[in-house]
Amino acid sequence: MSEYVFIGRRTPRHDAIPKVTGALKFVNDLEAPGMLIGRIYRSPYAFADIARIDVSEAERLGAVVITPDEVPRKLFNPRLVSVDEVTYKDHLILTKRPRYIGEPIAAVAAPSEELAQRALESIRIEVERVYKPILDPFEAMSPSAPLIHEEIMKGDQVLKVERNIAARLTYTEGDVDKAFREASVVVERTFKSGKRYHMQLEPKAVLCVPEPGGKLTIYATTQTIHNTRILISQLFDIPESKITVVKVPIGGSFGSSIQVNYLVPIAVALCLKARRPVKIAYTREEDMLDHSNYVFHMRIKVGAKRDGEIIAGEFHNILDIGAHQIQAYPLLGTSLGWFVSMYKWKNIRYEGIAVYTNKVPSCALRGYGAPEVQWAVETVIDELAEELGMDPVELRLKNYVGRGDIFWGQGPTVRSVIKSDGVPELLLKGRELIGWDKRGRPEEKKGRFRRGIGLGRGFHTSGAGGPISGEVIDFTGAVLKLNEDGTLDYITALQDHGGGTLDAHVKIIAEELQVPPERINLALATTENSPYDVCTHASRGVFVGGEAARRAASIVKQKILEAAVRLLPMAVNPEALRIRYDPARDDAVIYVEGMPEYSITLRELARKVWQKNWGTIAAVVTYRATSAPPSFTVYYVEVEVDTWTGKVRPVRVVAGADVGTPINPDMVEGQLHGGFAMAWGMVFSEDTPYNPETGELANRFLITDYKIPTAQDLPRLEDFKVIIASTKEPSGPFGAKGLGEAAMNPAAAAICNAIYNATGVRVYELPVTPDKLLKLIKEREGSA
Repeated sequence: MSEYVFIGRRTPRHDAIPKVTGALKFVNDLEAPGMLIGRIYRSPYAFADIARIDVSEAERLGAVVITPDEVPRKLFNPRLVSVDEVTYKDHLILTKRPRYIGEPIAAVAAPSEELAQRALESIRIEVERVYKPILDPFEAMSPSAPLIHEEIMKGDQVLKVERNIAARLTYTEGDVDKAFREASVVVERTFKSGKRYHMQLEPKAVLCVPEPGGKLTIYATTQTIHNTRILISQLFDIPESKITVVKVPIGGSFGSSIQVNYLVPIAVALCLKARRPVKIAYTREEDMLDHSNYVFHMRIKVGAKRDGEIIAGEFHNILDIGAHQIQAYPLLGTSLGWFVSMYKWKNIRYEGIAVYTNKVPSCALRGYGAPEVQWAVETVIDELAEELGMDPVELRLKNYVGRGDIFWGQGPTVRSVIKSDGVPELLLKGRELIGWDKRGRPEEKKGRFRRGIGLGRGFHTSGAGGPISGEVIDFTGAVLKLNEDGTLDYITALQDHGGGTLDAHVKIIAEELQVPPERINLALATTENSPYDVCTHASRGVFVGGEAARRAASIVKQKILEAAVRLLPMAVNPEALRIRYDPARDDAVIYVEGMPEYSITLRELARKVWQKNWGTIAAVVTYRATSAPPSFTVYYVEVEVDTWTGKVRPVRVVAGADVGTPINPDMVEGQLHGGFAMAWGMVFSEDTPYNPETGELANRFLITDYKIPTAQDLPRLEDFKVIIASTKEPSGPFGAKGLGEAAMNPAAAAICNAIYNATGVRVYELPVTPDKLLKLIKEREGSA
C-alpha cells in the first residue's frame, strides 16, 4: 500500500478535457484587435552576401516592412541558459549575410494573410556573391574553406573564427595512453548520427501586442517566458518591466523552444514599427527551416582488463552545428558528461569540436546529445563484452557509474554524488522478462526472418543544478496562495510540454497540504506575476519545479498551522498539530495529535482567517537544486529483421525506469512508450539530407517526406512491458526524480544491439534505412 494519499494515484489531467475538445488555446489560436499578419522573407541561398534589398513594391502594397538596416545590429544567442561569459553569440535579427537556406532577411506585416504573402513575394534581392555551400564539418575545417562567420562574440569578447570552428572543449583525467597499453582488450569504433527535425505537434508562433505607456505583451511558443523577456529587453533596450510575456500552453517541443525562437524579435520589430499587434505563425515547412538536432561524428575507444574491469575511455567528438550557435559549447560539455557518467573509465581523454556548416541551426532534441552518445557507448560496451567473453549485463553491472559515485550533472562544472540507483533492479528484472539467456548468437540464426534481443542502459539528469553555481543557470520559482474558501492558486513560469509536469506539481502540493488535487488551481503565469524560471529542460520539471512547489506548500502549511493555533479552542503547541486528508469531508483537517476532536478543516480556517483580517496565507519560493540526480533507464528490445528487404519490426520491449517516487505512474509509462517511438525513428528513418550543390533540404521542406514512426511501426501494448524501480531520491520532492529525456536515451542502443543479435551486423551510422541495412547484411554474408 502506498505511503502517500495523492502521489502515485492515476487521476485525470487538468488539461485533458480542454485538449480533447479543442477548447485549449495555443498561440496560433490567439488574436488581438487590429492585428497584422507577419511573414518572413527567407534566404533562397545557403551561403551568400546580399548587396541590396528592394522592398518598394511591398511598401506600395501597404505592408509594414523591416530590413536588416531597421533592426538592432547586435549579435546575440537566443539561448540564455548558460552564464554570459561562456555564451557564444553569432545571430542577428535579420541579416544580409545568409548562411543557410531559410535564414531571415526581411519581414512584412499586413492586415490579411493574403496581402502579407503578396508583399513578401514582391521583395527582390541583389546578391553580391554566392558561395558553394559547405555541408560537411571536415570540409569546413579545411584551411582553404571560406569562413561562414569571420567574427563572433563570447560574452563581451570578440573572437576571430578559424577553420569554421565555433567552439572547442578538451578534458583529460589520468594517464590514458598508459592505460590503453596495459589493457587486455581495446575496442575502437566511429559513429555518425542523422540530422533530425523535432516534429513537435505545434509549429512555432508569436503574437506581440503594443500596450499603453510603451509596454509590450508577448504570447510565444516557448519553454521560457522569462528568458524571452530578458532577450527582447537586451536587443531593443526596453526595460524588462515594460515587457510582459504570457505563458501559453505549448503543443510539444522536445527542446525546440529552449531558446527564444527567431520569429519573436522579428515580430517585436514589426510591432514597434507598426504600433499595432503583429502575429507570425510558421507553416510546417518554415518550422523545418527553424531548427534541427546536431549531427555527431564520434570516435569511441575503450580499454579493459581480462576480468572485465574497464580502465580507459577516449571520446573524440565532432559536432556539425549548422550555421549558427545556439547551444554548441554547452553541448560539448554535456556530451563529455554523458560519456563520463556512463562507466568508470578511470582514465579519460576527450576532445570536442563544434563546427559551422551551411545547414539549419541545431538545438537540443530530447536528450541533448545523450541518445547519440549512449548509442555509441552502449554499442562499444556490447562489443567489449563479446571480446571479453562476458555477458553484456554482467559487464555493465561491474562498471557502471552508480550509487555513491561522482556524477556529472550534464557538464564538468556540475558534479554531485549519486544517492539513488535502480540499475541492478532494472537490469536483472528486465533480463528475466525478455528471456535474455535464450537470445542465441548471431551466427546461429538463419532464414529470411531473424529475431534478436538487444540491451541499452543509460540515464539523464534531473535538471542541471549542483553544489556550486557552475556555468549553467538553473533555478525556478513558485507562488502558492490560500484562497478564502480553502482552495489554492498555484503559479509557476515552468512550462509543461504536454507530459503532465504541472499535474505532478499539483499532486506534490496536494500531498504536502493533504488537499484534494482538484482544489488546486493552476493559475495563469506571466513574467509579471511569477518568479524566474530558466526553462523546462534537462528533465528538471518534477525534480526542480516540483521541489519549488513542495517548498511553497511547506511554507503555506506552516502558516496554516500558526493560524490554527489561534483558532482552536485550547492552548496548543504548534508542533503538536497535524494535517491529514479526511475523505468524509473531502478536505484537509488540522488537528491535535492524539486529540482528533480538536480540529478544524482548511475551508473553515481559510474563511476565519479572512473574516478576522489576518491577511492572506501565501508563499513565494525561488529554488536551485544542489544536485541533478540521474534517472536511470534500461531497455531490452526484441526485433525481427527481414533479411530480404531490410525491414525491421519491433517484437517486444521491456522498458525500465528509475524515477524515484513516481508522482504520475501513467505518465511514466507514457514517457517510455513515447521515448521508444522517437528512438525507433532515430534509428530507422529520421534524417534531413541536403542537396550538396544548393544546400537545400532534399525533401524540399515537405513534411510528407519526413518519415516518423506511426502506431503501425510500434509494438502492441501487450508486448511493451514497463518496470519502475523501487527507489527513492532523498533530494527530490517526496523522493521523485525526472524522466522525460531518459525515456529515450538508451533505446536506440538497445535497438541496434538487437539488430546485431539477429544478423551479426553492427550499426555505426544512423539512420539505417532498409536499403542500408540490406547492404550491410549482404556484405557480411558475402564475406562470411
